[in-house]
Amino acid sequence: MSAPFTPAKPSRTFEDLVLGEFRQSAPRTVTLDEMLEFARKYDPQWFHTNPESARDSVFGEVVASGIFVLALWRQMDHEINWDIDWVCGVGWDELRLKRAIRAGDTIHVTSEIVSLEPSRSRADRGTAKTRYAVVLADGTEAVTFTSINLVYTRNARDSMAGTAA
Repeated sequence: MSAPFTPAKPSRTFEDLVLGEFRQSAPRTVTLDEMLEFARKYDPQWFHTNPESARDSVFGEVVASGIFVLALWRQMDHEINWDIDWVCGVGWDELRLKRAIRAGDTIHVTSEIVSLEPSRSRADRGTAKTRYAVVLADGTEAVTFTSINLVYTRNARDSMAGTAA
């Protein structure tokens, strides 16, 4: 995996988000070495870790662990959505692993805000639902899901600034 992305402090609050907002990461080519290293440590199934044995699998070769692909998604998402002042993620809906990722595949990540809802109980946050996809160079969506995230509001930023003074 490449070096972690180190963003500046997030500047966009819940009020800055726009329904339908679409973002796309830069492309990234997945390597066999990184797939094997990750799988041997975190997901040691034979079709993720052993190139010889994997030839006899339904895939015909080593394929990336789904957990590895989600780790790549997270890294690439931080590159495109680093400026959002997230509180935290609270869930994923409809996670689908539609197509295996293989060594040499070039992928990118897309995000689209599909729902924005202010909190009814806490003025310092709102809920943003974002549809994500890990997309191959030919446009095929390999992984899709909807992420449910809490995002700080301007009120939260003003409150935090007031306590820091």
